[in-house]
Amino acid sequence: MKPNVRLLRKSRQYSEEFKKQVVADFESGELSVRQLSKLHGIANPVIYRWIYKFSNFNEKGFRVVEMEDSSGKKMKEMEARIKELEAALGRKQIQVEYFEKMIELAKTELDIDIKKNYSTPQSTGSEKIKKK
Repeated sequence: MKPNVRLLRKSRQYSEEFKKQVVADFESGELSVRQLSKLHGIANPVIYRWIYKFSNFNEKGFRVVEMEDSSGKKMKEMEARIKELEAALGRKQIQVEYFEKMIELAKTELDIDIKKNYSTPQSTGSEKIKKK
């Protein structure tokens, strides 16, 4: 005969300082709830409870929602945006070089000075022009 053996549920007690540190890690954006859960071996709902209790940003009536893979998705979006901006910058740089070459050719071959000549006086464009 087997003795009557029940599995005892182990309950762990965490200090308030530890709970606040876990919440601070979440708020800093370094770790997600899922990562904290795996790191410390704590269930997600427990961590969310701590966030509601100890968070500096938590206001009554608001719910903290974390999108799965949100940080990874944001990182991919930002990398794509950086590539897009680098491509636009490259196109603009090519245009600038083209325009500078055209200005140089206009000066050497056509003897036209397109760049502003700083020795010329300012125009008096604000004066009224008399009609004939």
